[in-house]
Amino acid sequence: MQVPILYEDNHLLMVEKPVNIPVQSDQSRDKDLLTILKEDIKVRYNKPGNVYLGLVHRLDRPVGGAMVFAKTSKAASRLSDQVRRNSMTRKYYAVVHGKPSKEQGQLTDYLLKDTRKNIVSIVPSDYKEGKKAVLTYKVLESNDQLSLLEVQLQTGRPHQIRVQLAGMGTPIWGDQKYGQKFSKVGQQIALWAQDLSLEHPTKKTEVRVQSLPKQEFPWNCWESIH
Repeated sequence: MQVPILYEDNHLLMVEKPVNIPVQSDQSRDKDLLTILKEDIKVRYNKPGNVYLGLVHRLDRPVGGAMVFAKTSKAASRLSDQVRRNSMTRKYYAVVHGKPSKEQGQLTDYLLKDTRKNIVSIVPSDYKEGKKAVLTYKVLESNDQLSLLEVQLQTGRPHQIRVQLAGMGTPIWGDQKYGQKFSKVGQQIALWAQDLSLEHPTKKTEVRVQSLPKQEFPWNCWESIH
């Protein structure tokens, strides 16, 4: 499988994650992105032995778009710190059913993950195991049934964008898990990691990559991303 490389140097590997591939090995035993990229580096650079590639953030299996991996342990440590401090900027496009009541806003919820069922739910703020989740959104375009949002994560909780947008009453198009009432089986979730910006782990300069979804429904409905 050819994975598009968006940026690469001695410390960073930034790629466009294909849809429906797990980022790391899971129960499905399907080939995962981390393994694919390690094998690719081994071949391209003719490296003997094991290849180091650090995972610093994740995208859900059905979601595609920009991701960064660390090629050194120093880079992995510094990038993980950026994720913790929320200084790594991660923006997404999401096509949702309906239209939010406000053109832009911030959503703050508390999320609980059921690891056995792999499903996340919104719980009251005083719930002991609930984890605070914050994102901001902006409506870019709307039509009769759908809206295109730009979403920026402030925290990185599992399934966060999917759960919070569904909780707002605007589930993501094609989300089989959190938008079952609207989605048909086989639809590809319309959530895409479109903009990733970070501080280079050694040069301290900004590195930014962008990625666009394929021009197919429902992405091809919007002027903003043509």
